[in-house]
Amino acid sequence: MVNLPEFDGRGLSAVRRFESNHLAANTPNEDRRSAATCLQSTGMLFGVFDGHGGWPCAQAVGERLLDYTAVAMMSKQRLRELETCMEDGRAVPPILQWYKHHADFDYRESASLYIDHLRVFWQELLDSEEHVEGMSPMDALDCSFKRLDADISLEAQVPLSNDLVRSTAIQVAFAGSTACVAHVCTHSIHVANAGDCRAVLGVLEEDGSWSALPLSQDHNTQNPAEVERIKNQHPTSERDTVITDDRLLGVLMPLRAFGDVRFKWSLELQQSILANLESGVDLDSLDLYQYTPPNYLTPPYLDVVPEITRHKLRPQDRFLILGTDGLWDELGNEEAVRLVGEHLSGSHLQAPVSPSERQMKLGWIHKLLLKRRARVSPASDANAATHLIRHALGSGEHGQLSQERLATMLALPRDLARMYRDDITATVVYLNSDLATP
Repeated sequence: MVNLPEFDGRGLSAVRRFESNHLAANTPNEDRRSAATCLQSTGMLFGVFDGHGGWPCAQAVGERLLDYTAVAMMSKQRLRELETCMEDGRAVPPILQWYKHHADFDYRESASLYIDHLRVFWQELLDSEEHVEGMSPMDALDCSFKRLDADISLEAQVPLSNDLVRSTAIQVAFAGSTACVAHVCTHSIHVANAGDCRAVLGVLEEDGSWSALPLSQDHNTQNPAEVERIKNQHPTSERDTVITDDRLLGVLMPLRAFGDVRFKWSLELQQSILANLESGVDLDSLDLYQYTPPNYLTPPYLDVVPEITRHKLRPQDRFLILGTDGLWDELGNEEAVRLVGEHLSGSHLQAPVSPSERQMKLGWIHKLLLKRRARVSPASDANAATHLIRHALGSGEHGQLSQERLATMLALPRDLARMYRDDITATVVYLNSDLATP
């Protein structure tokens, strides 16, 4: 839980506070999360990242993506100050104020590589005649997603300083990660999503009830427009093979992602990179296996182009939930918003008994009372993200928190947990609704 000052010395903050937590099912956890204040531009950035094929890609994206977005929003004057400091060997002004948990991990060995490529990015922006006042949040998010993915691909192909950095770059590129990032400022929220993480806004209605407004769409086979987009990128002869068993080429569930070069590079490039690596490194030790997705005929099959939503903030917009798909597998949008809203207000609005419910027999009335009683039990968590995760795992038949069910889910051995649930990460961002214009 992080409380933020209403005035940070540069302007009013759009965010009062935020709360975050995660729970692993994989060993180690493949989810990552990030949060930071932009120091050279405006607003705050929040992200959740869901890794697959291991955690390395989610780790790299969680460390780097917010920097790329912040740099893209910086004016040419601010970028020139960064470059001058680098040239003179002086301390570079910080781009972001990060909010990290003490358990968060960084790729320390790769830090200089990451800074070098971030610098190349801002040098190119300095050379651009169009980049003067910095990009809008929408353009910055779009550009940063694409640019970071291109850098991840490049780093796996070029000679690097030592074997450890090179091995890390290969692991990052061959693993994958979805991403959902929100930029929050005093007048709007921009959400960029690639994959099946999700952003949902909690809205307080005039009657005191809570409603959910999704600010992203899932990029998987449950989204017909996304399936059609993928199919239209390939010859008609592949329409029956591009998506098989609700997965991309029968293998991958998300249809947009960072990394995952097995679905982007040509077979020749993949084989060349792995062959060059084999002489010095054991592929199995890197969790890399020689396999080709079936029907791999016209790559690339995957990209990371984000879908971006802009929402103008209103007084009734109270909080934003960012979650990896492990959360949304267990909770619907409305249920998640209700849980956070009631946790925030401490009150539980019960709908009036409907005419049909008045005709119920005694057994049904008893069930209704149990359901309603479950909603007025006090929350045991100060942190709303923890509250969400607890309910995602432990909700009983009537929506009440079942301690027995929760204990069972949490007690699953490491080798069995992944069979019953996914890694879950949730971040709840409380908005300063007083700043919104009616």
